[in-house]
Formats: sequence, C-alpha cells, structure tokens
Amino acid sequence: MKILTLCTAILGMGLFTSSVEAKPHKINGIAAKVNGTGVVTDSEVAFMLAPRRAELAARHPRRGPKYYSALKQARKKILEELIDRQLIILEFKAMGAQIPEHVIDSEIKRQIETLYNGSEAKFNAELKRSGLSRKKFRKLTKDKLIGQAMRAQHFNDAAPATPAEIRAEYRKHKSELRDHSKDRIDIEKIYIPKANPDDLLATPESQLEFAEDLIKQIKAGKNFAELAKEYSKDAFAAKGGKQLNLLRSDLSPAIGTILFSEDEGTIIGPLE
Repeated sequence: MKILTLCTAILGMGLFTSSVEAKPHKINGIAAKVNGTGVVTDSEVAFMLAPRRAELAARHPRRGPKYYSALKQARKKILEELIDRQLIILEFKAMGAQIPEHVIDSEIKRQIETLYNGSEAKFNAELKRSGLSRKKFRKLTKDKLIGQAMRAQHFNDAAPATPAEIRAEYRKHKSELRDHSKDRIDIEKIYIPKANPDDLLATPESQLEFAEDLIKQIKAGKNFAELAKEYSKDAFAAKGGKQLNLLRSDLSPAIGTILFSEDEGTIIGPLE
C-alpha cells in the first residue's frame, strides 16, 4: 500500500435545473471508415474518451484553452487507436481466429472495476450517455483484445527482448497491470462549494476565484491546515482538512486518477 500526502483545493459541484425546448440531436455517426469496410463510430470514440474527459474537466474548472487542447489530443489519439485496431481486425478475420467469450467477460469486468470503481450503475450510465449499447461495447472490447492478440503475434516474429528491455517495459506499464482498488492515500483538502451558504452574493465564478486565490496563498507558504479550518466547508475542516487512509474506490474515478498520479507533497487544484 502506498500512502501519499497531497494538498488539494476542491471546488464543489453545483446542481441546477432548467426548462429548455427539446432540440433534435445526432444519435450516432461515423468517425472514420477503414478500407471501405471497417467503421469507427462517434459513440465508440465518445465512450473511450469519457474517463479522460472527466479527468480533464476536474483539472480545468474554467474549461479554458488547455482543457480543449488536451481533450482534442486525447480524442485524436483514441481515434487513431481505433482506426489501427480496425486494420488489425481485418487481418485477424482473414486468419479465421477467435477470441473466447470468457476472455471478453473478464476484460469487461476489469474495465468496470478500474474505470468505474466496480460500479455497474456508473458504467451503464456512461454507456447510455455515449449512446453505446452493451452489445456494442462488448464488440468494442472484443476488437481491443483482437488488437492485443495480433500485436503479440507480430512481436513473436521479432528478435527476443533483452532482460534490460523487459525490465524497462515492465516499469513503464506496471502501474496499469496491478489492482488499484485497494490503494489508500492521505490528503489535505479544502472544500469550497459553488454556492456559499455564508455569502448570498457569492456566485460559482467568485467561488472559483476564491479557490484559485487559496491555492496561490498555499504555494506562497500559507499554512494549509489553518486555511482549511477557516474556509473549508466540509466535515474535515476542523481537522485542518486532513483525510487519512482514504480508499481509492471511495473517490470518483477522475479524482482518484488525479490524486494518485501526483507525487507526495504536491499542491494541486482547484479541482472540480
């Protein structure tokens, strides 16, 4: 178990309701065609992009140029990956090979545990939001496994890797290979809600500006615990914002990804 200590400022989520006229919208579309037969749909791209989009949205509350640039690059990378996969699938089909159903089941289970903290409800909600059926997602997963199998087949024809190359490759990917669900972390958090019950004139914009100012003060050397006691609006304020031995699965996947990717002692935020 690796325990880190981070300083974070979290901007609370607000809930708003509105009544708007329903407008027609595209259910799905083709993002790319491959060799005239393979098709990559917008829904497939949107679903694969969802975890990264959530992480970027948390990191960039203002949704500024950095957010849109990073999102554009992430979408481009996913589209390229899906196009490459379709090319590989054509070769796989020509070989008459098959992927066992239980292997697909295991990979779907792994993705739900890794990306949605094991929550079927969150997974199904994201499928619905992306316009992707469970059947289509299963095909997407099967295609992914085919790509992995074919790449492994091609690597078998290459010269064997040296021990040093194997160790380097393992170090590069080891964090992706293990079970993250039991990871724990120590954090210090200041929670700033979008609606301030102590200031009726406060707006989401002014609260965001306040959170940004707190980050500047902390980076300039102000005591995090004292600021948390004075300004944080959650149950941990009296403890200086400290939350100890926090289980990763108790965090949203996006926030968990952000916190566990940082080094000990890092000051990050505001996060939404």
